[in-house]
Amino acid sequence: MALNSTTSILLLFLALAMAATPRTAVAGDPDIISDFIVPANYTFVDGKFFTYTGLRGIFDSTPPTFKVTKASMAEFPALNGESVSYAVLQFPAGGVNPPHTHPRAAELLFLVDGILEVGFVDTKNVLYTQKLEVGDMFVFPKGLVHFQFNHNHKRPAIAISAFGSASAGTVSAPVSAFATGIDDIILAKSFKTDVDTIKKLKAGITKP
Repeated sequence: MALNSTTSILLLFLALAMAATPRTAVAGDPDIISDFIVPANYTFVDGKFFTYTGLRGIFDSTPPTFKVTKASMAEFPALNGESVSYAVLQFPAGGVNPPHTHPRAAELLFLVDGILEVGFVDTKNVLYTQKLEVGDMFVFPKGLVHFQFNHNHKRPAIAISAFGSASAGTVSAPVSAFATGIDDIILAKSFKTDVDTIKKLKAGITKP
């Protein structure tokens, strides 16, 4: 019996959806086949294992330079396999989080104090920027270069970022270019400048 056009379209849609499913499944952290993952060195698990206290007192003072305090799998082992992590971003007056990427997760930033200018660049080299106020949120797509800047030179700013990975990873553009040993001549040609300028840039950047 011949299929009618509606049935044919439905079957085609289902086939396409099934073909796309494996790609979606591997886009983030792998799924786990247990309720949670306990590190090998743990002999007993209770509520404390699922609790992280490393951010207590973080809002009591403002750091003199930009500071990121992470709650990722490295700091909070219970996040292993849960595809989520957090970071608190503290900006002193005029502070900046330089251009960087997170290769394994998108970032959802929530501004809780102050004002921030944020932005990212897509794969077509188009820049998207926005000025955020308290209560605003902004999403940085996974793997794209982005930044945050506290344009206010009198008041600090604080943001909380959520990531769709227990270990999102961070690749700093300035550090990657100028603090990893890439030859000065290569950098000079790449940035269309001279070696002396590259050396000056390298002098001001160190690995974190």
